[in-house]
Amino acid sequence: MDYDDSPDEAAFRLELRAWLAANDPGPAPPISDSLAEHEYKKRWQQALYAGGWLGLSWPEEYGGRGLNPFYEAILNEELGAAGVSHAAPPVGWLGRAILNYGTEEQRRRHLPGLLSGETSWCQGFSEPGAGSDLASLRTFAERGHDTYTITGQKLWTSGAQFADWCLLLARTARDGPKHQGISAFTVRMSTPGITVRPFKQAWGGTRFCEVFFDGAEVPVGDRVGEEGDGWPLATVVLAYERGPSELGVIATYRAELRDLIGPSAGDPVAEDALARAYVAVEACRLHLLESLTRRVKGETPGPGSSIDKLLMIRAEQALGTLELDATAASGLTGEDWATPSRYLWSRAASVYGGSEQIQRNIVAQRILGLPRR
Repeated sequence: MDYDDSPDEAAFRLELRAWLAANDPGPAPPISDSLAEHEYKKRWQQALYAGGWLGLSWPEEYGGRGLNPFYEAILNEELGAAGVSHAAPPVGWLGRAILNYGTEEQRRRHLPGLLSGETSWCQGFSEPGAGSDLASLRTFAERGHDTYTITGQKLWTSGAQFADWCLLLARTARDGPKHQGISAFTVRMSTPGITVRPFKQAWGGTRFCEVFFDGAEVPVGDRVGEEGDGWPLATVVLAYERGPSELGVIATYRAELRDLIGPSAGDPVAEDALARAYVAVEACRLHLLESLTRRVKGETPGPGSSIDKLLMIRAEQALGTLELDATAASGLTGEDWATPSRYLWSRAASVYGGSEQIQRNIVAQRILGLPRR
């Protein structure tokens, strides 16, 4: 595979590099302050959008630039090289659901604001009894004349307390195969009957929320796709979510690696751990480029995105552990709470977006063809 830039990609990279030099967003707030973190990310998203750097592979009519996905990889590489303290905002996978399944009215209504940061979104998939086994969800949407009445609960909903809209999965059929009775909706979070309860995580922040739906009414026109399209829509969303190009994590990882070179110098154990973390990040980046190549050829992300996710977990946790070790006692005495927070967050990588065990099962069954046990 040729990883060198084409002439157009090289010109794009230089233009982006110059823009980043003039538009550094400044240091990110600690992850223990979720409100400040949300506001920082929103400002950064709006700045990137105004500069023309978001939605690079989206159609132009919905606010994108119609470029191939390699340009998104260049964006993430340059963010990391510039030392920018936050990567590109992870809005891509929700947009793909509306791009692939939404009506033209829904696309024009939602996609520009989602991309620009004018509106904030959350993802209502997981439930107390339906995390890794998402098809077991029990939130129910009962069809009326021109509305659905939604009752149920969602869990681990990132940023729900700040969201204007939610991409929601709910059951619309109580009988039949569980994968076929699920539908998707865009739900305005200010709808009566919706209650959001943030809960505090081990690192001090409140990124995650539980969301209760107590007879919330949603217009039929806010259903995305036909009834029963929810499961294929969810698989598309999760495939994009598990691919680090949509998350922009490579930029963050590279910046962290650079910051750890100094503290690791001269310590053979630390230098070995740094080298292993570098290899994990580079393996993730290179496999991502292979995934992007398939997307350029017109392929929709599929089970191969689970490999991306497994490589991301390895890189995320290698860096979290390395950073904690580098702080020594200060990370345990409360003098440097940011680093222990970073370490604790890295442990969640094994769970969010589908657990590590689920990803291994997908690789085993759908790529390697191994039998179910």
